Amino acid sequence: MRKSNRRKRNYIIAGLCMILLIMVVGYAAFSSQLKISGTSSISSSWDIEITNIETVLPSDFGAEYPDGYNISEPTYTPTSATFNAGFELPGSIIGYIVEISNLGKIDGLITIGNLSCGDNYYIECTVDAFDKNPLKDKPTNSMNFDEGHQNYSDIEFILRQGEKHYIFVMVGYADVTEQPTDLDTNIKLDLTYEQYKDTSIPVPSGETTIMGGQEIELVSAGDGLYKDTYESGRYIYRGNNPNNYIMFNDELWRIVAKETDGTYKVIRNELLPQTKPNNMQYDEHGNRSKTNNTYCDFTNSWDGCGVFAAVSGIYRTPDGKHSGTVTENSSIQKYLNGEYYNNLSSTAKNQLISHSFNIGAVAYLNQSGNDSIEKNIAGEKMFTWTGNIGLINVSDLLKASTKNNCTSATDAEVSSNEEINVCSSYLISKALVPNDDNTYCEWTINTTAKEKEHDSNYVWSSGYSTNNRGYNFISLGSSSTGFCSARPVIYLNSLINFSGTGTQSDPYIIEN
Repeated sequence: MRKSNRRKRNYIIAGLCMILLIMVVGYAAFSSQLKISGTSSISSSWDIEITNIETVLPSDFGAEYPDGYNISEPTYTPTSATFNAGFELPGSIIGYIVEISNLGKIDGLITIGNLSCGDNYYIECTVDAFDKNPLKDKPTNSMNFDEGHQNYSDIEFILRQGEKHYIFVMVGYADVTEQPTDLDTNIKLDLTYEQYKDTSIPVPSGETTIMGGQEIELVSAGDGLYKDTYESGRYIYRGNNPNNYIMFNDELWRIVAKETDGTYKVIRNELLPQTKPNNMQYDEHGNRSKTNNTYCDFTNSWDGCGVFAAVSGIYRTPDGKHSGTVTENSSIQKYLNGEYYNNLSSTAKNQLISHSFNIGAVAYLNQSGNDSIEKNIAGEKMFTWTGNIGLINVSDLLKASTKNNCTSATDAEVSSNEEINVCSSYLISKALVPNDDNTYCEWTINTTAKEKEHDSNYVWSSGYSTNNRGYNFISLGSSSTGFCSARPVIYLNSLINFSGTGTQSDPYIIEN
């Protein structure tokens, strides 16, 4: 049966080739033009232009596609690249590598957008960007060819002075078995460039504060130490990589904040190894009883409870709709303040202090959408627990980001699959991804209070995923079945002094 199908397919293709000879003009011919438009008022040292275009056939990569048929050599000018080509066989593809060079002295930001494959259903196209020539360096994903008409927008890359980048446009003729009536199409790709502004560069505010006996300059933009605009008298580090590294327990940690009481809130720079069962469950099934924890809804036999630790009195959600007792600690609280704490060095135990942690519920207002960081903080502060080792607060994750749209837990969670890096910072970063994985997830210290229902099993978490081209997220995780790990949080005494500059290579060292 398979031989019969193959003979039929070959016959159809042969027929198409005969029609091609009669038509003379290239079969399914297309023409395309790449255009670049500049947006800068600086002309003397602003020079980004197209410097070359190359034709790429599948045989150049050893790919198992029929070679495309090239009608003419591609041409280019400093602001455009043009090619005209046609195909002999269905299933054929052809590519063009456009070299873009920054010949000036100002870094540029290139945006790929408005890729149009035309209105011919039989012609497909895709585009990618590389920092090296994929024809010469042969990256593993160099073909990256997807069927269908692609819609590319807002794909950006930085083109620093003296560097080159390569736009790889791949065009293909659909693997059809019938003669198409539409033989032409026009493909267009617009690239725009503008001056790149590095948002990580700190902008001094003219104010300072004392951190570990050192006078540290406050900033108003970029990576660095800020006044906490939500909590007076508190100072927080923000950005993707501020100089807030500190050695603790012979490991790299990060300073999150200088609190209003002068203590220093710090977090481990790396996740704990996920050696616990099921990747460190927040609250293992059966850890807490319904009798002693009436707030917790154990509707399902596998459910745990998302409240970090026992509290006195009645625990309730911010809206007051759900309440009950929580008189037993979560599994993760027991681990952090038991086995993990006991394994700290004696020096580390002397440097940290027992401190109050805000463990109130943070609402998930996905119904009304009426959320804010202020509401998140208020929910966290409704209940406290005092101990040695805790986890990060949801509000800390939000404040650490310099992204304008990182405005609340609800907004960050809703946007996680829709917008890349919605809350990226040193606390939520691809750099934390384990070497053997493409995703990481870490627990926060705050349970989730859903607007529509009472589901005490869920806990706020954060992490990075490669889905949707890679994004940082704040999300909801099941306390008993979630796959997250932990980054311990501790408080350092307000009287300690630091040496060092806080960079990764010269972290702060606790002197006393």
